Amino acid sequence: MKHRRQDVAHRHELDAFLAWLTSAQTQTQAGARSGISARSFRRRTGWCWNITPRIPVTGEIYDQIQLDGIYLGSWCCLIAISPTGVIGYQWCNTEKRAAWEALLGQFPAPAVVINDGAAGLLSARKHLWPETRVQRCLVHIQRNIRRHITTQPRTVPGKELRQLSLTLTRINTTAQAAAWLAALAEFHQRHRGFIFARTRHEEHTGPVPGWVRPGQRSWFTHDRLRKAYVLLERCVKNDELFTYLDGDLDFEVASTTNQIEGGINAQIRLLLRHHRGLPEEHMRRAVEWFLYLRSEDPQPSHHLIRPEHHQPQGRSVAASEEQIGPVLYDSRPTDE
Repeated sequence: MKHRRQDVAHRHELDAFLAWLTSAQTQTQAGARSGISARSFRRRTGWCWNITPRIPVTGEIYDQIQLDGIYLGSWCCLIAISPTGVIGYQWCNTEKRAAWEALLGQFPAPAVVINDGAAGLLSARKHLWPETRVQRCLVHIQRNIRRHITTQPRTVPGKELRQLSLTLTRINTTAQAAAWLAALAEFHQRHRGFIFARTRHEEHTGPVPGWVRPGQRSWFTHDRLRKAYVLLERCVKNDELFTYLDGDLDFEVASTTNQIEGGINAQIRLLLRHHRGLPEEHMRRAVEWFLYLRSEDPQPSHHLIRPEHHQPQGRSVAASEEQIGPVLYDSRPTDE
């Protein structure tokens, strides 16, 4: 009976801990619900930080997977979701190919992947899921165009390209998509000389742009406009803009990664703002619980409790020498 009562106590402590961690409550408020002080609440629930919730890999083949990353302090969390919930995450220090491969390698190749076009992700996808169709997030494309040419470009080609990019998220039919592609082709025909014009060093009279390398003989005169156009041109060439309109697919494909950005990433940032001051290791644990509770089929939290989580451990010199900061990305999943 004593062991049973301890199990019940640990279950209630974990429930109280998660109710505080996943809300805007202070520890004083959380403790008051149980009639104890904030200090007593921390003492009773401190062992809960030892639990690492893991999302099991089921081996299911998904119709579509959305991928995105979020930076939290010195960590980066790469997140994969299906239309029904979070299916996996991977901690790393930057969004490099090896980190993305560690995440993508946990799942069979889906029919379609929706992503923001990060270089490391594109490389990992091409290597591990070469047959998977790609839908580039249209909102991210608009942001990238805006970053290159600003919201108020001064040149006529810049203004036209800006308007073309803004219409991307308003395309709902294949006829509209065909008209947009024709407009982009017509834009290239009229302005290709301007877009790819080069300035020679010996003919240049003003200050040399800061991004020109020492000794460079020439450079693109309108480099930011060129980069914006090449981004769209490359997406068109790779057939990554309008996969969501493909009638051959028997399921609805998302055209953006808003399910992650608005439903996951934004709420993670809000959660961590509510608990400002957490050490990075506890920030990481809070994110893991947040993702686990939004996975497709999370088990009751008390099922994750193990004796080693709540039994006190002796202090050791090695424990005080633990590295601070994220583990470098490797080829293993996070939960190994």
